[in-house]
Amino acid sequence: MKRNNFVPALAALAFAVATLVASPAALAAPKRIELPADGVVLKPSALPGYAKAQAICAACHSAEYMQYQPPTAPRAYWDAMAKRMKVVFKAPIADDDIPLIVDYLVKTYGNEQSR
Repeated sequence: MKRNNFVPALAALAFAVATLVASPAALAAPKRIELPADGVVLKPSALPGYAKAQAICAACHSAEYMQYQPPTAPRAYWDAMAKRMKVVFKAPIADDDIPLIVDYLVKTYGNEQSR
């Protein structure tokens, strides 16, 4: 760097550091995100997986996600999706809850729906 460019660059760096030191609270201020209201809810069911899906699945994504899945999706598809949510996306699903949730999903949104 040329000597005549060094002084302005040093001054800019000093100003940036002084600004950060003078207002650390601005850096630590919490971010606020407002999400739109969810207009879709899970289809109610007496199946035990319904309550689990409400508590676990709908905590992270809209119930609309289930509506976009193929209505012909078999049990194996829903099982793979639930396990994917747990493994890939780190959803807090207990292993014992997966069969209950899958049963609800396949009977409510998949190929075991009563028509």
